[in-house]
Amino acid sequence: MDALPVFLKLKETPTLVVGGGDVAERKIDLLLRAGASVTVISPTLCEAVMRLHDRQLIHWIAEPFHPKALANARIVIAATDDRSVNRAVFEAAGEKGIPVNVVDQPDLCTFTVPSIVDRTPVIIAIGTGGASPVLARMLKARLETLIPSAYGRLAAIAKDFRDQVKQALSTVTARRTFWEEVFQGRVAELVFAGKDGQAQKELRHMIEHADDATYERGEVYLVGAGPGDPDLLTFRALRLMQRADVVLYDRLVAPAIVDLVRRDAERIYVGKEKSNHVVPQGEINQLLLELAQQGKRVLRLKGGDPFIFGRGGEEIEDLVNQGIPFQVIPGITAAAGCASYAGIPLTHRDHAQSCLFVTGHLKDGSVDLNWQALCQPGQTVVVYMGLTGLESICREMVRHGLDGTTPAALIQQGTTLNQKVIAATLETLVDEVAKNQVQAPTLLIVGNVVKLHDKLAWFIPESPLAQNAAIHEPGRGGNDGL
Repeated sequence: MDALPVFLKLKETPTLVVGGGDVAERKIDLLLRAGASVTVISPTLCEAVMRLHDRQLIHWIAEPFHPKALANARIVIAATDDRSVNRAVFEAAGEKGIPVNVVDQPDLCTFTVPSIVDRTPVIIAIGTGGASPVLARMLKARLETLIPSAYGRLAAIAKDFRDQVKQALSTVTARRTFWEEVFQGRVAELVFAGKDGQAQKELRHMIEHADDATYERGEVYLVGAGPGDPDLLTFRALRLMQRADVVLYDRLVAPAIVDLVRRDAERIYVGKEKSNHVVPQGEINQLLLELAQQGKRVLRLKGGDPFIFGRGGEEIEDLVNQGIPFQVIPGITAAAGCASYAGIPLTHRDHAQSCLFVTGHLKDGSVDLNWQALCQPGQTVVVYMGLTGLESICREMVRHGLDGTTPAALIQQGTTLNQKVIAATLETLVDEVAKNQVQAPTLLIVGNVVKLHDKLAWFIPESPLAQNAAIHEPGRGGNDGL
């Protein structure tokens, strides 16, 4: 190592920052967050630093740097754009044996300020010794995605119970195993879900039964997988996908997303396509219950968002009745994902001031919608699962008041490399769809916002399924139950 990583306690420690510009402001912010007493010496201050002074968060010496300013300082940071001033600060601090950092000049530093992932009391510092600050920031960004912000609260809760765990478990090995279960199990998940009180209660229960492990029980994760593009998954969804013991998924979940599940997790395909449910809904509900009762962590992956035409509410009702813990992790619904990738804003000041989501078929397979509500001016209508009833939907919307020239678009498998966007009107869309080999799942958008597709379409992937230049394609955007 070229340097020893250390964490300094700076609460109320006198620190000096030389410079009052934007770079100085970032260093001042870090020092204040660490509780330091900050003095800034600079003839002028930028607006942000001046606000800190106005709020009496810093002391300001409105002068050029001079060595006397170091009288009480325990740490010095030079953040000016004048190299001669920076060197003077370095030399003056060196004479007094004060640690000094000169921003972006590693040769004038006795310490460096790392990129920081702050999950207080958990702090992660990434340093490159000044060799590559950009790389440090990139690594920080990567770690930010892997470490939920709630880890700080989890660490604080664990601290409160350390003595109790020591009393309950006599060996280091037993305590290590116990804490691994805490940090990877239900206690952690409760904290991540914002249920700190329940997490503490669960931790107490674990301590009371540390020898017999009766605290172990299953849980269900109802996770929205989004419309198809794996990059649209939430951080929490990815984390739970790596924790699950068994996963239930259907055809609306893109294979690339299923591939992100933990390798050794059991995978159960439950089908769910029109008129062909490999596993009926009632059996899926029962399977979730039974697997959780076996103590397994069960992941139910659903296209789009579980609570938007995803039957998520049905799937967790039995869990509630049986007292099985569960989490619902929202996903990007097909309406938002597919419309965005097709360049069709669902609302627009000039075209639509409201948006309705409806499903294109009911339980008996019929299309029986509130046509009066759908056929209003200044609104966008998004129809899930509308491919089979497309002709009926277009006909009824015209019959109930919309002009036949109203723009309409059918999006196939939105957000993936197989996306097609067939833009037409209510009068012509059925014929245009018939000319193309459209594959479910699809999403229907009706309204003047569809006019913006040609201008705003940004995602135009090259796919073997592309038929002609008039059809844009992104993907297999199955959602909620398209």
